[in-house]
Amino acid sequence: MSKVISTEMERLLATGSTLRAMFEEGKVMRKKYGAENVYDFSLGNPNVPAPEEFNVSLKKVIDTTDSLKLHGYMSNAGYEESRKAIADNLNKRFGTNFDIPNITMTVGAANAFVIAMKILINPGDEVVVFAPFFLEYRNYIADFGGVTKVVPPNPPTFMPDMEQFAATINEKTRAVIINNPNNPAGVVYDEETIKAIAKVMSDAEEKYGRPIFLISDEPYREIVYDGVEVPFLTNYYKNTLVCYSFSKSLSLPGERVGYLCIPNEAEESERIIAASSIGIRVLGCVNAPSLQQLAIIDCLDVTTDIEAYAKNRRALMDAMDQAGFEYAHPDGTFYMFVKTPMEDDKEFVTLAKEKYQVLCSSGAAFDCPGYVRFAYCVSYDMIVRATPNIIALGKELGMTK
Repeated sequence: MSKVISTEMERLLATGSTLRAMFEEGKVMRKKYGAENVYDFSLGNPNVPAPEEFNVSLKKVIDTTDSLKLHGYMSNAGYEESRKAIADNLNKRFGTNFDIPNITMTVGAANAFVIAMKILINPGDEVVVFAPFFLEYRNYIADFGGVTKVVPPNPPTFMPDMEQFAATINEKTRAVIINNPNNPAGVVYDEETIKAIAKVMSDAEEKYGRPIFLISDEPYREIVYDGVEVPFLTNYYKNTLVCYSFSKSLSLPGERVGYLCIPNEAEESERIIAASSIGIRVLGCVNAPSLQQLAIIDCLDVTTDIEAYAKNRRALMDAMDQAGFEYAHPDGTFYMFVKTPMEDDKEFVTLAKEKYQVLCSSGAAFDCPGYVRFAYCVSYDMIVRATPNIIALGKELGMTK
């Protein structure tokens, strides 16, 4: 045991990140087998370029903005023009009634999420999540002394089981997290599901006499297919905080810009709004990157090339169908959640990697063993080249009909 490293960091060092570990292993394998012979579906790193509108906006901001403003401090909540533009865009799209105070600019959705945790969670408070879920939620909740309570997965649709959800909420519940569209399952909670979640939570608020907040994690909101719509949650449940990132919609994961949306209807909204500005400061970010805040203003009605992901999705679905694998139908995101024929999904991951050079992520990392995640935000050509290996893997496991 280290004499320097904290106990909590020792735990994190020991557990690490299985997704990042697989990504690093992929780099080693590419050197060993050649990049063209390794098929890495492990990490959700967008391969579709940012839209040209963003590059144009970025250059315009640099060329036309006073340097002292561009590179200086601003209010912790961010530039008012950025917040106003986002509020107006949400109002136009979802019929909401937001204004500047309702938007706090953040360093991506993760920062928005931890600000929400900082505001809401006291040690011992419980936070409910639906499996499968983004693996960092547990760490974010634990950072503030919260306790993660998991609603078990509900395959094959992965729509939340409302009876199990209701049974998970108790007098200690402070917040519920949904990730819609869902990473890793790729499913989208429809309006009926959202209304059912809101009903369970409203009933629980009345029963326990305390507000229970819905934290909506929405970095994949724009990445949906076949006309599927993603409900905007503040229209269904007043105590909702929305965490958003432009990392996926504009292919800007490295730029770290997003926002936290706090509706006026939420309990003690004015205090939450004030606390969000303090939260971003005391968590060490101070403010979201100034250049990115201004650059996204002209890009709120554009997205990266969603059709490229749709093409990849169709190709990977075809490969999985030929191989005989079952999977959750991916209505959104750029992930496919595939059922493994063996109970231990890590065994599947090892076989796929070592014999077929196909890298995917264990479902156990998302609290859903027996499944694996394929990230298809890769080149179309790689999916085509990987298809024979995926089919061969299915044949070895007796999946091919």
